[in-house]
Amino acid sequence: MSSSEISGVREPQPDPLKEYRFSEDAIAEMEEIATHYPERKAACLPTLWIAQREYGGYLTPPAIQEVADRLGLSFSEVEGVATFYTMYNLRKRGRHHLEVCTCLTCAVLGAYDIVHKLEHELGIHLGGTTSDGEFTLSEAECLDFCGAATVMQVGDKYFTQLTENNVMELIDQLRGSPDYTPAKLADAIVKIHVPLSSQTGGGSSKPEDLLLPAGPML
Repeated sequence: MSSSEISGVREPQPDPLKEYRFSEDAIAEMEEIATHYPERKAACLPTLWIAQREYGGYLTPPAIQEVADRLGLSFSEVEGVATFYTMYNLRKRGRHHLEVCTCLTCAVLGAYDIVHKLEHELGIHLGGTTSDGEFTLSEAECLDFCGAATVMQVGDKYFTQLTENNVMELIDQLRGSPDYTPAKLADAIVKIHVPLSSQTGGGSSKPEDLLLPAGPML
């Protein structure tokens, strides 16, 4: 046993392996976004969204390292940002990440009934992922759509007025859908940060969907 283990002091960990998965388009997006800030460090949040998209919907240590290298920051600086915000995924999620709002209005209208229904039917608990990798189930803080409660965010779309009686119909629809994934949520958010590109309908949405008040969450 090393002296650091005996004393309880944790030794510094080596830097993650470097993968550099950013495509040319992703680099161009990052550089465009960076021009709108007084220093490159300020572009860390949107660049993490780019990384979450490029790395398949979650931030691996190499993804964080790539953001750090491209913005001229240390790994620990970027890791501190990524771990502070719950919107970034630090572990792999299911192809569809089911985030059920359980704040006051949704809770009163049956959010936990929906959660329990999903837990029973999918065979998982909150925070878990189905064995086929299709669904991860989570609670979400207020999704700011109280007038359409109960609300569940799946990737880049809100699904509204859900009940324990209709939620499994939605699950059946999602099983066959290539949309509403964590990576497409990241893409939708990136597009908003790039001038004149949000009309292209980043992520799962079509341009006309962006005009609908109950459309995809961007």
